[in-house]
Amino acid sequence: MTAWLVLLPLLLLTAHTVVNALLLRRPRRDAATTERVAVLLPLRDEAGRVTPCLESLLAQRGVPDLRIHVLDDGSTDGTAAVVGAVTAGDPRVRLLTGGSLPDGWLGKPNACRQLADDAGDADVLVFVDADVVLAPDAVAGAVTLLRSSGVTLLSPYPRIVGAGRLVQPLLQWSWLTFLPMRGMERSPRPSLAAAGGQWLVVDRAGYRRAGGHAAVRDDVLEDIGLARAVKRSGGRIALADGSRLATCHMYSSWRELADGYGKSLWASFGSAPGAAAVVVLLLLLYAAPVPFLVGAWPAVAAVAYLLGVTGRLVSAAATGGRMFPDAFAHPVSVVLFAWLVARSFHLKRQGRLSWRGRAL
Repeated sequence: MTAWLVLLPLLLLTAHTVVNALLLRRPRRDAATTERVAVLLPLRDEAGRVTPCLESLLAQRGVPDLRIHVLDDGSTDGTAAVVGAVTAGDPRVRLLTGGSLPDGWLGKPNACRQLADDAGDADVLVFVDADVVLAPDAVAGAVTLLRSSGVTLLSPYPRIVGAGRLVQPLLQWSWLTFLPMRGMERSPRPSLAAAGGQWLVVDRAGYRRAGGHAAVRDDVLEDIGLARAVKRSGGRIALADGSRLATCHMYSSWRELADGYGKSLWASFGSAPGAAAVVVLLLLLYAAPVPFLVGAWPAVAAVAYLLGVTGRLVSAAATGGRMFPDAFAHPVSVVLFAWLVARSFHLKRQGRLSWRGRAL
């Protein structure tokens, strides 16, 4: 009986995943808005992959008053020339050259700050990364959901493609499993916040009240930092499933993924002890049962394993992820994630963190 009691936390967490999946907000298709919308695209050495993103922005519909602001942040690979060739003088597009990096600022917050300052009289700011490709009705759908949800900042998470099939889906799974989604929306606590910087939609007046990107100028996780700043200023935030309207090709190789996670995972937990506690908990819940499949409690271990797999299957179904066979490797995913967290803290201690040629 005691052995079976260890399944209770897994059962509750899996049930929570199901509830969150049912409550997950989604932008509707074929929406339209009359608001003034500024899409903001920061670029640094993105010549090789920005074209699909730009083409998708130029194809947006349902937003008559749309402006696209692109900032070339010190690229050395001809990014600006690619932008010019793709946009071909489209009057909706404005290409900026980024200024020097001020003391105390990281690169992306500084680029986003310059773009927001250039957005004129826009009602809504839509931040998009170069590896995101939007469906033609994505911007209109996201802006409409922002308004209908009554929130200041909306994070519609795209469907992740490319390298990292075992690790990348853990982000959506972790939100659905451990984060009370509706509670996060209602709670004024800045600590209860989540966001994905690949695609963020924010009311401009609320963005200004929060201090904009100046409030997160030195934050490696500027997306979560901005969400917390919005809460501190009295605004509300929400996550949404954007997988039907956007894809994001974050990494093309395991090396890119390891470097990307290395620069930021250390900052995701607040402290090294906090990170250790989270990693140990995940390993105990989702990886430790596997050896017992051929050990003392095979039936208990099998149910524990299947509960973890069920949570991953529910998350994949809700967010456009791959269900088979990826979800069945969930214990392997958790072990890889633990290694990536440890590696990130190791790089931080050695002072070797960098991104796009800039030290962090």
